[in-house]
Parts: sequence; C-alpha cells; structure tokens
Amino acid sequence: MATNGLSVHLVGTGSYLHGEPIDNKQVEALVGPVPEDILEGIQVQHRHWMIDPHTGEHLISNSEMAARAAAQAIERAGLRPADIDLIVMSTASPEYQLPPAVTFVQQHLGIAECATLEIRSGCAGFVEAADIAYGYLTRGAFRNALVVGCEAISPLLVPLYRGIDPERVRMRDRLVAYTFGDGAGALVLRAEAAVPGIRSGVLGSVLETMGGLKKPGMQVIGGATHAPLHQQALAKRLVALQVDVVESGKFIPHMITRSLKALLQASDLAAEDIALWVVPEGNAGYMTSELEAAGLLTDEWLALRDKVYENIARVGATGSAAVPLALDEAATTGRVRAGDNVMLLAIETSKWKYAGMTLVWGSGR
Repeated sequence: MATNGLSVHLVGTGSYLHGEPIDNKQVEALVGPVPEDILEGIQVQHRHWMIDPHTGEHLISNSEMAARAAAQAIERAGLRPADIDLIVMSTASPEYQLPPAVTFVQQHLGIAECATLEIRSGCAGFVEAADIAYGYLTRGAFRNALVVGCEAISPLLVPLYRGIDPERVRMRDRLVAYTFGDGAGALVLRAEAAVPGIRSGVLGSVLETMGGLKKPGMQVIGGATHAPLHQQALAKRLVALQVDVVESGKFIPHMITRSLKALLQASDLAAEDIALWVVPEGNAGYMTSELEAAGLLTDEWLALRDKVYENIARVGATGSAAVPLALDEAATTGRVRAGDNVMLLAIETSKWKYAGMTLVWGSGR
C-alpha cells in the first residue's frame, strides 16, 4: 500500500536463540513428566532458555538477545546500525520497568541517536510494532526502521521447580515449563518511492482488542503496581504467569475468523492470493479442529490452512518473538519466494488482541 508517494518494504530478517536446544527429556528431569497426549497437544519438542536450567542464573539478557537478532537483520538488509532511524520493539519481559528495553537494544547496536518506541505485549506485539513503524515510514518521518520482538520467559519458570522434587511439581506448573521458550526476532522495513501501478511492499494491516469487556486470558502478575509492594513481597512467587486454557479454546476460533476476514479486506486480497501465513504458534490441524467444533470453518480458513507456517515445536511459545522467529526461519529455508504475498497474523490471549499485516516478499531494494 503506497502512501505519500512511498511504499514500505521488508528488506532484512534476523533471529537469535540462546544456547543449545533443550528437549522434553531435559525438562522432564527438572519438573517431572506429563501425559503423552498432553505433550502432543502442547506441540513443543525443543526450546531455548536464556538461563542455566539447573541454577536459574541468567546467561544473557532480553535486550542482548534482541540486539543480536537485530544486528543480523540489519546486515542482511545491507545496512549499518547507523542507518537505522527508528527502532520499535515489543516485549512482555524487559529487564527493567525503566528505561525501556528498546533503548538498551539501541545501546548494544552502538547507535548514538535514533527514535525508539516500545510495545508491552505478547504474541500480537511484534505485528503491532511493525504497524507502528509502517505508519512512520509512510509519513516520510524515517527511512529505515528496525522492528524487534523478544522474550525472556524462562526466569519465570525457575521458581516453579528450583529446589523442589520433580515429582512434587504441580501439573499446571509442569505444563507451563514445557510450553515456553526464549528468543528474539527482527526485521528491517525501508521506505522507498512507490512505482505507479505496481503493488509492492506492505499491502495492508489491522489490529483490534476484542476483549475489552472480558477477563484476561493470560496475565503476568507481580513486580508492578497492582498491589502494595510489601504485600507482593509476601507472595509465594514474586511474579506469576497465569493462563486460561479453557477460555482460550472457546474464544480463539472467533478471533481467528474475524481477524482473517478483516486483514484480507484491508489488504484487498483473497485468501487464495496468500502464499504463506506466519502465525505465532499452533498447527493448522489443531486450529481446524477448534474451528470445526465452534462451527467456524469459513472459506477463508479452508483456503489458508495448508499455508500456515509456525515453528512452535522447535522453539516453544515465545510471545513477541514468535512471529519474527518463524518469519526468519521461513526466509532462510526457502519457504517464501520473491513476489509471494505473505500474511503475518498474530492472536494474543492477554486481553484477546489480534494484529495482522500483509506484504509482498522481496519487492524492496
């Protein structure tokens, strides 16, 4: 979609996963086993953690992971860090309340001055960040934007099992430990002069919070201002991750249906025009069964289910990093080719949000 005589193109992707992958046998030694059918439903076979699983010590930080993914994306775009005018980052797990983690990414990259913005979100956050960058670029405010999604979730997992006999770890805590991973992904967007009559670059975007009147489906509680700090200090765990799995199964099908229709309409595309759909996590077969149970097997879904690309089995649920990690994997493994229409559509259960973007692959530079 060209605005102000400019179109916005994706010109580089990057990713970072810390250390060697941790398989399910290693997690079982820490927290105990889960039934095989549940493990199959979780889908995760490997994940990467930024901690030492046994001691809980941090081996790298959120912003350091983000900067490594960002540096790769910048290099692949044929740029230098100094060429970046704007950094927009999404994370739900920053090192500090302030300064924003994005400013430390800027520091790690050695960029003395640039504009920075940070989104506090999970799965949908990266696409929201990309949409914000897209808006600034189409206005002509900046030329090169770096968009980063990064999560350091493993520190929240350590209190679930550290110093506890694995056989005594609660099943719901085991499920959380098997599910989540850490990582970072990034892309570079570049504003270029639009070519009349040719659709290229970003084609359309949407975002919406459907749960304004609903209870959160996922919350990270603790270490903030929801309650007096002296009361929080008495809690069994300073920070707790809570997930409503039951309500997610009920409501997500409705979110998928609405977001697909909205994004295709905003992009002036039919489902058949999409070559690849990158999602945060969840295989097409599982989502099909959920949609079928809800009576929502729409024509759009049926046309797109074989085009879904995600990598949760290899990296775990990684929140803000999920979409860019999968996108970079698709790019580096040849799953997407120049001229393909690519759809990024992320659904987040925190307050039932979605964010989507479509773009033409390889149309920049």
